[in-house]
Amino acid sequence: MLKFLQKLFDNNEKEIKKLQKTVDIINSMEPDMERLSDQELQGKTDEFKQRIANGETTDQILPEAFAVVREASRRVLQMRHFDVQLIGGMVLHQGRIAEMKTGEGKTLSATLPVYLNALTGKGVHVITVNDYLASRDSQWMGQLYNFLGLSVGLIVHGITPEERREAYQSDITYGTNNEFGFDYLRDNMALDAKYLTQRPLNFAIVDEVDSILIDEARTPLIISGQADKPTEMYYRVAKIIPRLKAEEDYTVDEKANVVTLTEEGVGRVENMLGLENLYDDSNMEVSHHVNQGLRAHVLMKKDKDYVIKDGEIVIVDEFTGRLMVGRRFSEGLHQAIEAKEGVKIEKESQTLATITFQNYFRMYEKLAGMTGTAKTEEEEFMKIYGLDVVIIPTNKPMVRQDFSDVVYRTEKGKYDAIIEEIVEYHQQGRPVLVGTISIDKSEFISSMLKKRGIKHQVLNAKYHEQEAEIIADAGQRGAVTIATNMAGRGTDIVLGEGVKDLGGLHIIGTERHDSRRIDNQLRGRAGRQGDPGSSRFYVSLDDDLMRLFGSENIAGVMDKIGMDDETPIDHPLISKSIESAQKKVEARNFEIRKHVLQFDDVINQQREIIYKQRSEVLRGEDIKEQIEEMVKDVVLATVDRFAGEEQYPEDWDLQNLLDYIEKLFLPDHDLKPEDFYEKDRTEVENFLIDLALKAYQDREEEIGAETLRKLERLITLKVVDAKWMDHIDAMDQLRQGIGLRAYGQRNPLIEYKNEAFGMFNEMVADIKEEVVRYAYRARVVEQTQEKPRITSENRYDEGQKKAKEPIKAEKQAGRNDPCPCNSGQKYKKCCGRK
Repeated sequence: MLKFLQKLFDNNEKEIKKLQKTVDIINSMEPDMERLSDQELQGKTDEFKQRIANGETTDQILPEAFAVVREASRRVLQMRHFDVQLIGGMVLHQGRIAEMKTGEGKTLSATLPVYLNALTGKGVHVITVNDYLASRDSQWMGQLYNFLGLSVGLIVHGITPEERREAYQSDITYGTNNEFGFDYLRDNMALDAKYLTQRPLNFAIVDEVDSILIDEARTPLIISGQADKPTEMYYRVAKIIPRLKAEEDYTVDEKANVVTLTEEGVGRVENMLGLENLYDDSNMEVSHHVNQGLRAHVLMKKDKDYVIKDGEIVIVDEFTGRLMVGRRFSEGLHQAIEAKEGVKIEKESQTLATITFQNYFRMYEKLAGMTGTAKTEEEEFMKIYGLDVVIIPTNKPMVRQDFSDVVYRTEKGKYDAIIEEIVEYHQQGRPVLVGTISIDKSEFISSMLKKRGIKHQVLNAKYHEQEAEIIADAGQRGAVTIATNMAGRGTDIVLGEGVKDLGGLHIIGTERHDSRRIDNQLRGRAGRQGDPGSSRFYVSLDDDLMRLFGSENIAGVMDKIGMDDETPIDHPLISKSIESAQKKVEARNFEIRKHVLQFDDVINQQREIIYKQRSEVLRGEDIKEQIEEMVKDVVLATVDRFAGEEQYPEDWDLQNLLDYIEKLFLPDHDLKPEDFYEKDRTEVENFLIDLALKAYQDREEEIGAETLRKLERLITLKVVDAKWMDHIDAMDQLRQGIGLRAYGQRNPLIEYKNEAFGMFNEMVADIKEEVVRYAYRARVVEQTQEKPRITSENRYDEGQKKAKEPIKAEKQAGRNDPCPCNSGQKYKKCCGRK
């Protein structure tokens, strides 16, 4: 009766029954598909594309498309999809997570929705946990797609930008989560549309979705800029600023807290730094350093705005006078002060672009995933990604025997028992897979087995191809394999001859993981496709999970019974108490990840705005109207700065206003304060806007419309990038210090949102002002080949999660260096010519 009621209210069961109706339709088409020739079967792809073009939806053609893929797979791969794989394929097509047990054929199931969605021509991404699986699956399943007339691309580390572009243009693209994410960031750093690689993010199927969208999502992707050159420039600028003279080389407006170079000052800086034009677009970075150096030397006062403590620059809060340890001035000002005071510049790199996996994958029009273990994390999948989980039935009944946990008082007692069990099963000829939570524990067990003379293999999740070979042999008679829990995922363990009769593969877990999902992954290695198998977890009161959660009760029971270190407790109630502890840890970890994401969502909204506008500039031919709007906004902001609340110009700081607009949008003007006396505020604003737009029109006639349009795009992109990088840095500093607001009974997240909003608006205003300044002043000069930006990425070895060395661009030849092509000429005379 209880089982009947559970089935009655089981939503998962209802979903499966609903999908089974479509399976019956697909099965009814099988005889017709079998009668088609290869050419006729292949012709179905063009027929489906035409039907979609004529208005049919992918849902409408799903049964027939799935039937085509199944028949093509039978002919090409000699694999026919099971009914449960058809159900899994439909769940993926719906944009959901299909939980399919290990060995149930997730890779083959994915071919159904991949083919169906690729018919729209918008591209489908299949995302795996490492390069090996991406390469393997693209070649293996690629045979099927190619047979049906679809193109397949592969994105792995180390391929050229041209190869990336070609792969993304394919109907179906395989790759890792890291590669897709970094390509998105690099596309949003490009200075020319020809360097873009990705198309709009349409549909992604994420293999091992729990690993990628939960475990991997703890660390954001970060592209950092090389810091050597900027650091050196801060010091160079710090040496020349003291040689400039107030009023002669620069003017200070203390009310507006602004310092500006005069024409004489610009010329002197150019001479000292050996520049032809400080405001040329190629010198934007230098100009930025000079501006910040001026602010550091002239406006920022030691022991008022900052102090030097233990060799570091520490900000003084202007309202409380307290030291703000750990906070830094943004936009390079902190570095400029460090250079001014001769202390070490602490920030040795700058984040150029960053995004979390959560926010990257939420940009896809449709997202789906598959794994053997997802149900325990369904709440997180739903709240973060809007993904629910459907458990797909196994093709054959699961007969694996899962024993209760065995609990020992000490770690030594536990490991001694584990070794005895391995030896016992090994002597029977049964293969054993031992799962550990760390490489150290793997090596410890390995050393104990060596002493007992037991031949075994150790998997350390480092070399994926070797990993696949080892894990594939783990089901052979007498095999003993030790692996970290995540090792070898994506490769089935096939039982060797006679192993089924012995009882199949036996799994030993050497301790419980914080997450039930990771333990279930280990257990799931046995019992594939109805095979026999068994599993048992060993636990000691010294294990982290037991130490932190609930081991006192169990220890009390052991004491009462008088059990020693060698005697275990083996009882279902113990397993339940451990599972309860795991649920507590999972809930806590979810809250931590959700909290981090709430903060990241703030900058993500800003990122979307910046990247959208940046993309429009990058792809558009003409942004003259946007520049003119910026000019108007800058004029109004400038009047606000020098007029304050006063309505009439007689009460304004007119001389400084005239000096400032000369630097911004009216070079070499001959205006005088008295020119404004008879006007009110609105008339002044309109008067200056007309003058500014007229000056810009004159500039267009001077250098040509086509040249100015190119200059506008390049200036806008470079200024936006520079300001956005500084903003990321400032937001990071804000995030690190915002938690302290809680002590003042203020919600840190609300405080962060409020301050972030203000900082973003300031950045937008700064972007407009700087774009306008350069648009009026930048000169066009002959440019040698642009040097590639040297960056590093916070990549991880897909297995051990250790950071890789930064990937550095090859050194570019200097203009006067011998040309790399060995022509014997200087680079500027040979390959470096325009």
